[in-house]
Amino acid sequence: MYLKTQKFLVLGVSKSGYSACKYLLSNNATCYIYEELKSKKIDDAIKELNALGAIRIYSDVTDAFFNEIDVVIISPGVPINHELAVRAKKLGKRIMGELEFGYSVINPTIIAVTGTNGKTTTVTLIDEILAQADIRRKLVGNVGVPVTSEIENIDKNTICVTEVSSFQLESVRSICPHIACVLNIAPDHLERHYTMENYIFLKKRLLKNQTESEYVVLNYDDETVRSFALDVKAKCFWVSLNEKVAGAYLSGGKLFYKDEFVIDESELTLNGKHNVYNALFAICVAMLLGVDIATIRKALKTFKGVKHRTELIAEIKGVKYVNDSKATNTASTISALETIKTPTVLILGGSEKGEKYDKLFDCIKKTPVKHVVLTGDSRLNMLDCAGRNGVSEITVTPDFSCAIKIASMYAVEGDTVLLSPACASFDCFSGFEERGEAFIKEVGKLN
Repeated sequence: MYLKTQKFLVLGVSKSGYSACKYLLSNNATCYIYEELKSKKIDDAIKELNALGAIRIYSDVTDAFFNEIDVVIISPGVPINHELAVRAKKLGKRIMGELEFGYSVINPTIIAVTGTNGKTTTVTLIDEILAQADIRRKLVGNVGVPVTSEIENIDKNTICVTEVSSFQLESVRSICPHIACVLNIAPDHLERHYTMENYIFLKKRLLKNQTESEYVVLNYDDETVRSFALDVKAKCFWVSLNEKVAGAYLSGGKLFYKDEFVIDESELTLNGKHNVYNALFAICVAMLLGVDIATIRKALKTFKGVKHRTELIAEIKGVKYVNDSKATNTASTISALETIKTPTVLILGGSEKGEKYDKLFDCIKKTPVKHVVLTGDSRLNMLDCAGRNGVSEITVTPDFSCAIKIASMYAVEGDTVLLSPACASFDCFSGFEERGEAFIKEVGKLN
């Protein structure tokens, strides 16, 4: 598309929409913006974009306005069934996400990773391996770096390692990854996607444009993900902890790729079977890109992990404090609980995503969790579920900082305090990052 002659409407001006709008304006496009959220950060972004030439519109715009628009770019935080997106679609306007728009401009080599849990760790690990191999790459997408913010730094020799969320997949039509990975599928974001069937459909959409010259890497141990292979045209590779597959797998405590030994599980820097999966996916991608095993092994041995994901932030009076704010669904929290070995005080709760908590509390009974502190909007539903599942060592508080203080009171030397909320953070925070930083700050006050 020739930007100078087309008119764009950007729905949502948080990180992705802001970045897309700035790129459009820098290329002399006509750009309208719409935002209904209110915060100082959003207000500052709107003022900056207005100063650069963006024109703010509101929900009372007429069809005559939409008839003048050529393209609507929708931010991940704005659902595809938003009123303005629906109106534009009915009038025959092109709807595309920031991710797809960015890639339509540069057409790079894409490594795309989706799934319910483990996306950020996996793409960061792939990025680290490619860095060790001295391969030109950019880490972008749902990991927190909009593609449009890096357009000027991406050329035909750049591999874009891309975390792709279900929100972004709502608006994907033409993206064709060279390698696509689907890590796992578990209930998540049902408050937006309504049903598991729709959520699964969106995850599968990442693969629909691939041809016989591309690759897909799937989790053989996840029955839903395994079924995706029935419809793909791309060459299929597998990851498994239980079977010797055509791809990367675990056997006898060792990680292999097509019968070639890569690394001992004990040498991985991150604990838990979920992190073995993440490592296997990274191994498979790296091998498909021609990275040698010695380089892969070195990166796996030195990888430091991802901020806000089972991150040890402090040890105070013999109590370890672990920040797992990125655990925004029950499956992610269960993965964290499966790694704990010491008596633990667990902090749960936040804004709800349409999940049930029975499986979570059933898991808690089988772990060293000695006390649970419930907070956030989900606290009463969680309390009810805990009672039904026989978990009684519980304290409830609406206040996040108070929850941390209560957890520290129950913890004694040798214990762990684990923030792993199993919920989103939007009841009190702008995202899991802000929640994690708040946890770090409050723990710092305990010294």
